[in-house]
Amino acid sequence: MSIHQRGVKPALAADPEALTKAPAAPKHLSAHAKAEWKGIMPQLVARRIVTKADLAGVENYCVAVGYVRQIEEERAAAGGVIDVKLFGVLNRAAQTARQLAAEYGLSPTSRARIGAAQPADDDDDNPLAV
Repeated sequence: MSIHQRGVKPALAADPEALTKAPAAPKHLSAHAKAEWKGIMPQLVARRIVTKADLAGVENYCVAVGYVRQIEEERAAAGGVIDVKLFGVLNRAAQTARQLAAEYGLSPTSRARIGAAQPADDDDDNPLAV
């Protein structure tokens, strides 16, 4: 019997080459992208998920989130009017951000894959624990 793993992402695990300190946000990022970097980088470092080789991908995630926030600000400033062209950019940026978030354990499902949502030993509070 053959077990197919097509479409199944491997479990994330701590990387032996993980960064131990959060690097500063790249200077060229927008204010929104820098804010996202500063918000997620400490989590990624603490979970030992991100390495120096991953920084470009994390940067791309932050840029995509920055685009979404910037376009939403511009839409709000225009009285809520939706620009069809900007909506396409927003939609693609949001999709890219979602995909990259999953790669780095920044969504609930991807965090569950690495066990980040569960404390290491929660048997004390579980009345069903044996």
